[in-house]
Amino acid sequence: MSAERKSFALRLDPALYGAVARLAATDLRSVNAEIEFLLREALKTRGIKVEPPPDEPAARQG
Repeated sequence: MSAERKSFALRLDPALYGAVARLAATDLRSVNAEIEFLLREALKTRGIKVEPPPDEPAARQG
């Protein structure tokens, strides 16, 4: 993991966490990676461009 990643606590409703965990398992990602993917996807939908981290291949961004 890159030293430049920001860590913070995130409290989620258990049902929401369960849904994200199931999606992550389907996509063969960790829950953390799935949340990051979903956030990037939501930002892209709203027209906000976020560059992928330099250590992450572009192909994994979907």
